[in-house]
Amino acid sequence: MLKIYNPRQTVLITSRDKIDLYGKSTIKDNIMTCDWHTPISFKPLYYAVSISTQSLTHSLIEKSRVFCINFIPETMKKEAILCGRHSGTHTDKFEATGLGKSECEKIDGPRITEALGYLECELEDIKAYGDHTLFVGKILHSHLQNLDKRLFHTYENDFTTTK
Repeated sequence: MLKIYNPRQTVLITSRDKIDLYGKSTIKDNIMTCDWHTPISFKPLYYAVSISTQSLTHSLIEKSRVFCINFIPETMKKEAILCGRHSGTHTDKFEATGLGKSECEKIDGPRITEALGYLECELEDIKAYGDHTLFVGKILHSHLQNLDKRLFHTYENDFTTTK
């Protein structure tokens, strides 16, 4: 079934909030790989992401009410796979991938320094659909750094790019 609507552009979602880990409250920055995302309005600018209810990112966005969508180059396949296969609860994905972390301009959260561009979003709406939640964010700030080839996910560990 998944093959029928792929390839889909792969992005990395970054988020931040407090979590309880081993009995201590700590601030957690996280990166999650996401293929299910789309713009949904021009006026005002809204963008939606569909995220598993089981993921740390789901909890971080629910609590912080902000998230950043990082558009990545096709050269970041390895990082996308790592961020999609490991839980951020016990893994510092910035450290594990070696990706640079910068602070967002308009929201309290990280963004990926090497991203081709990014959208900083404030949560506008939440709707549950099966085992995923659709988070709709109002875009507060966006930036396009360059137009290099982007990473597209086809199936499992198979990726492609644009011409």
